[in-house]
Amino acid sequence: MDRTTLAKAIDQTLLKPTAGYQKAAGWMQAAVPHGFAALCVSPFLVPLASQQLAGTGTKVCSVCGFPLGYNNTESKAEEAAHLVQLGCDEVDMVLNFAALLEGDDRFVSDDIKAVVRTVAEASKGAAIVKVILETGQLEPSDIERACTIAADAGAHFVKTSTGFGPRGASVEDVRLMRKTVGPDIGVKAAGGIRDLDAALAMLDAGASRIGTSSGIEILEALDARG
Repeated sequence: MDRTTLAKAIDQTLLKPTAGYQKAAGWMQAAVPHGFAALCVSPFLVPLASQQLAGTGTKVCSVCGFPLGYNNTESKAEEAAHLVQLGCDEVDMVLNFAALLEGDDRFVSDDIKAVVRTVAEASKGAAIVKVILETGQLEPSDIERACTIAADAGAHFVKTSTGFGPRGASVEDVRLMRKTVGPDIGVKAAGGIRDLDAALAMLDAGASRIGTSSGIEILEALDARG
């Protein structure tokens, strides 16, 4: 895999609760030359990211209902729409896995549909929604169910983890998610992916995006391999 292709599969991520404007501005400036698919930042940093990334081809990504997913549906939808209005191209929402674990699939579906709808309306169909399952909280059967619900609700991607849960992504999670959603919906592996071998393993398992705070280091490792 060449450097450009790998960079376009990475969402370089800064969601640390201690990262403010000054740290984020320097981080964005360092990330821009690498041509990542997106920079995924905390909601309050979206306006700054939108300014920094204008004209670069790198998308602005942020999160809603993060990191626990148990926000009211109306709050999630409003937050997602507001993120788009501030310049967000991609919204990573956290699925209500508490409802999923209790078998309330209709609630989970309606929750996702509300966000998908408001993002589509706010962006005139241009922005996308990724649904974070938090696979570390789920059994394989739950992951399959969550993927099916998200796909049927109109999500563009399913995503493994927030990075704040009990564990990050695994190759097994990604393989199961890809098998469940098929070829037409994206799979984003995120959480604990810190080196080149881990990133490539996720892509080999079926991921179409990697969420990581180590994107630059991963690309540098690829360069070092020649």
